Amino acid sequence: MATKIRLARAGAKKKPFYQIIVADVRSRRDGRFIENVGTYDPNQNPAAVKFEEAKTLEWLGKGAQPTDTVKQILKKAGIWEKFVAKSV
Repeated sequence: MATKIRLARAGAKKKPFYQIIVADVRSRRDGRFIENVGTYDPNQNPAAVKFEEAKTLEWLGKGAQPTDTVKQILKKAGIWEKFVAKSV
């Protein structure tokens, strides 16, 4: 089962709010997911990001691939560097 770490949209029209989830690649964007690992709110200035770091690192270690957007968010949060340092 191939898994991705990606954004699932929530919130009202014109006011997006995203959950950062781990989901099967065949699932819909806002459909079934395996686990919720964080949130992303682009409406705040600066954008608010919350991760459950242990769960995120665990899923990255299991081989879950982040989407390009989530990868950038992980880099800004400093989690991606921890994963790369841990895997080397």
